[in-house]
Amino acid sequence: MSPDQHGVVFPLSGDGRRSTTAVGRAVVADALRASDPTGALQAEQETNWRSGYLLHFRRLVEAGLASKDASLGIATAGLAALRSRMAVVDGSGDERRLEEWAASDPQQCLETVAVTGTGTPERELSLPFHGQRLRGDALRTRLDAWVTEGVLEPSAADAVRAVMANPEWLRLDGRTVAVLGAAAEMGPLQALLRWGARVAAVDLPRPELWDRLTHTAAAGAGTLLVPARPGGSEELERRAGADLVADVPAVAGWLGDMPGPLVLGNYVYADGATNVRLSVAVDALTTRLQDVRDDLALAFLATPTDVFAVPREAVEQATRNYEQRSGTARLLGRPLRAASAGRLLRRAYVRDADPGINDSLVPQQGPNYALAKRLQRWRGAVARDAGATVSLNVAPPTRTRSVVKNRALAAAYAGAHRFGVEVFEPATANVLMAALLVHDLHTGGGPAHAHPWQDEAYGAVHGGLWRSAYAPRSALGLAALLGYGASRS
Repeated sequence: MSPDQHGVVFPLSGDGRRSTTAVGRAVVADALRASDPTGALQAEQETNWRSGYLLHFRRLVEAGLASKDASLGIATAGLAALRSRMAVVDGSGDERRLEEWAASDPQQCLETVAVTGTGTPERELSLPFHGQRLRGDALRTRLDAWVTEGVLEPSAADAVRAVMANPEWLRLDGRTVAVLGAAAEMGPLQALLRWGARVAAVDLPRPELWDRLTHTAAAGAGTLLVPARPGGSEELERRAGADLVADVPAVAGWLGDMPGPLVLGNYVYADGATNVRLSVAVDALTTRLQDVRDDLALAFLATPTDVFAVPREAVEQATRNYEQRSGTARLLGRPLRAASAGRLLRRAYVRDADPGINDSLVPQQGPNYALAKRLQRWRGAVARDAGATVSLNVAPPTRTRSVVKNRALAAAYAGAHRFGVEVFEPATANVLMAALLVHDLHTGGGPAHAHPWQDEAYGAVHGGLWRSAYAPRSALGLAALLGYGASRS
């Protein structure tokens, strides 16, 4: 049985195919139906979903701005629409309902093998940056510079400063942090182990991956809890791991017994349609654990290449940047806008918008990526409203392997600095986001806000996308053109 026909799958359509387009279109329509019936109808009738999805994902945010109830209604309906449509093909080839499978007993039980680090826990937050290790005043100066440059929201800098002032927070004493997608470049596993935390790692059963993770744990100062198939005579690396797309009941059973409080950190990623399948599997795992544990906190990293409502202060800085752009930029901008019918180098926001809408969706990433990431935002909003601690922070544009293998994105990132956007190296981004996770876990998920969009905007590290002079997509093509040579080298 091929991997794309096993575990969580898209439903079969009338022609015998498993259509990602049909599901994406229907889920967005169902999410919009109560708050924006016109938008729901337009989503249903979209004939070119591969490129037309951009408008409809923006409407999901715009329609939710009417009220907190509208936003949560969209999230709840979207979650239900996606989970009700997805199915599961089990090991015998039989198709089952997702909810039935997610609640079933595991076909195999996983045992826990602990790998304890031999290092000394770091007692001070430090951040790798351009070949240096910033700490103390040097780190504070860098945070101040990022705020001034509009690279991150001031609340993100404040949160990092709070962690610096309370270095004992880094160990996360008493907690277990489950890192789903343990080997992910943007995940917090390495930082948490250096700080002395207890980490339950979940990733695919690949010996070379687990060899790397166990060596990282041994060199660290924390404890790595590894899920493994029983079989003591076989090397740990050869029996470690689980495929979340197919093994949610087993992983749920394993994590259900972890010492708590338990943090479920979602850092999974896969290419194309598998990303949606994987995200749906993790969401099924999430709700199963919520049913059996009352100490569960959730953690996510939101992608900066999405649509967000942003605070008035971000709109004002972007407006100043547009009005104060150089003479050369003004001179070149006019003919480019005229030649492109206004599509290039558009100002970022309507003046005085409060909140503004930042649309940083990147067409090259596609509707499956957008749906997988929106699912995580929806789950975070619903869980927070129900009283759970949720850490959901916008991560910066980062030169991860999954990004730079896309030539268009790699080129755009290489040229992004010309438009006020800072692209981070993975080593910097993942430590910075791990520090924000630590802050959120010690502050109940950060301050309470009146509307979910404000929760998402708090602590955002968007790399400047929210405060740039130009609407991101209107500058993306030029950034790619300017960065093409640099990205090839």
